[in-house]
Amino acid sequence: MFFSIFPLFFHHFAVTLHPITRIIITFKIKQEMINSQEIKIGTCIRMDGKVWVCIDFQHRKPGKGNTVMNTKLKNVADGRVLERTFQVGFKLEDVRVERRPYQYLYEDATGCILMNQETFEQIPVAKEQITGVEFMKEGDIVEVVTDTSDGSILLAEMPVKTNLRVTHSEPGIKGDTATNATKPATLETGVEIRVPLFINEGDLIQVDTRDGSYLSRVKE
Repeated sequence: MFFSIFPLFFHHFAVTLHPITRIIITFKIKQEMINSQEIKIGTCIRMDGKVWVCIDFQHRKPGKGNTVMNTKLKNVADGRVLERTFQVGFKLEDVRVERRPYQYLYEDATGCILMNQETFEQIPVAKEQITGVEFMKEGDIVEVVTDTSDGSILLAEMPVKTNLRVTHSEPGIKGDTATNATKPATLETGVEIRVPLFINEGDLIQVDTRDGSYLSRVKE
């Protein structure tokens, strides 16, 4: 039997020659590498045996030195964030990902249940893997990111902007005209943020899910 083998692309596969006999052929995966200057927000890399997603980056040239990449990376497994600086041209292992829309249905003991908008398959995703989870409500569409090499879920992301109802907020003090003055407000998901004094209970507001900042009041 003749095997046509494309080198260095496959990790494990089995060829059944007989119901009893199986040949396991192992290949070394060819690692996809990128240069540090190619990193952008949303890029996934494998570093120290873990997968990290870039949530912020900046090119910087320190004095007469070489240009460096300042990055802020989030561990997709536990949500830990670290800052790492790379020299331009430094090689990093790229993680090829696929992004698909899923709808948030409900939460149970296994995690947040999300439904694929194309196949209607339902999957559990841990809250720690969902960016902006504190602003997520039933029916919201999130983007699920999977590793194309093994299909594992790396993370899920809320849209950058979302609309939420204010369920509790103390009235602003009458006559208080302080510039940029804010007060606490509880939103329908239970999260508390700072809002302008003119925001009242029942108002629909737009929020930045990355940092929880108030953006605007939504007209209804």
